[in-house]
Amino acid sequence: MSAKAIESGGGDATDPFRPESPSDEEDEPSQSSNQASDGSPGKPPQGPPQGPDGSGSDPRDPPKDGGSNFSHKADLALEPNPSDHPRASTIFLSKSQTAVRQKRKSNHLNHVSPGQLTKKYNSCSTIFLDDSIVRQPNLRTTLKRMTLAIYYHIKNRAADRSLDIFDERLHPLTREKIPEEYFEHDPEHEFIYRFVYTLFSAALLTADCAVVTLVYLERLLTYAEIDICPTNWKRIVLGAILLASRLWDDDAVRDVEYSQILKDVTVEDMNEMERHVLELLHFNINVPFSVYAKYYFDLRSLAHDNNLNVLFSPLTKQRARNYEAISRLCDDEYKDVCRAAMRRSFSADHFIGIRRSNAILS
Repeated sequence: MSAKAIESGGGDATDPFRPESPSDEEDEPSQSSNQASDGSPGKPPQGPPQGPDGSGSDPRDPPKDGGSNFSHKADLALEPNPSDHPRASTIFLSKSQTAVRQKRKSNHLNHVSPGQLTKKYNSCSTIFLDDSIVRQPNLRTTLKRMTLAIYYHIKNRAADRSLDIFDERLHPLTREKIPEEYFEHDPEHEFIYRFVYTLFSAALLTADCAVVTLVYLERLLTYAEIDICPTNWKRIVLGAILLASRLWDDDAVRDVEYSQILKDVTVEDMNEMERHVLELLHFNINVPFSVYAKYYFDLRSLAHDNNLNVLFSPLTKQRARNYEAISRLCDDEYKDVCRAAMRRSFSADHFIGIRRSNAILS
């Protein structure tokens, strides 16, 4: 059966594995095609139809070279990395949009009531705020949002690409035997939250360290071209937390102390995993405040889209004074760093590293 018959739906399609029989169109060409009806020699046989570039290929045929694929890869390479560029949209927020739209569409078709409205709106006399600000986020609220972002990374992953250093089947975090069915199902949001909250509460880490952990996690997935999946999510999250706590927290927790929290994990394993994370990141551990602020506000948008319960309370004079004091303290610390950068004993690299950058709130 010829290709034309397949396209038109004709012919016998009962046996797809039977080789095609030559049709009338595929018979050997007769000599009359090259000879006129009066016996005189006709025109010489024409070659294959010329393409627009004169290469001799049929313009209807697909391109033989990988030019379009190469240009597509080049376009992807030119796209800014969300963990480096403050204007690029975060990956977790784009992954969550599909699920949010499907949920809203399902509720609309099934006439599901949104329930009691818990969101409070501001007025001229009253302003409702939660207890989390960009300079001082709330720990529980931030961990809820950060682990929800990890949940969407796992749920809406494109594949199961991984590395052996992050595979929990090769490097388990516990001595107990884990059934194989555990790695066949995506973890729930609450399970991810309990794992991360245990580490943060035991190591006394701050909420801003959670935001930086998410920045390093997305940077690792992009640079190493891997996916976070049921077999590696714990070790990838742990590696990002190790790096963020060491570089971001003033009272950095050593790997020895983490081995006391995770009693079945050796210090050598943590050191090796942290070294691999640094190498995969190409030692790019800089997180500008503009990128940090973008991730913080995108996490707030994620919580709003998924109706995460956040307690709002009216802004009182005392809370306003506290927020103003926190902002003033952070500004004074930043001015001191900038003033210290003007000393001639500082290197040019240090001076460039702390230059002012505009925060882009997305």
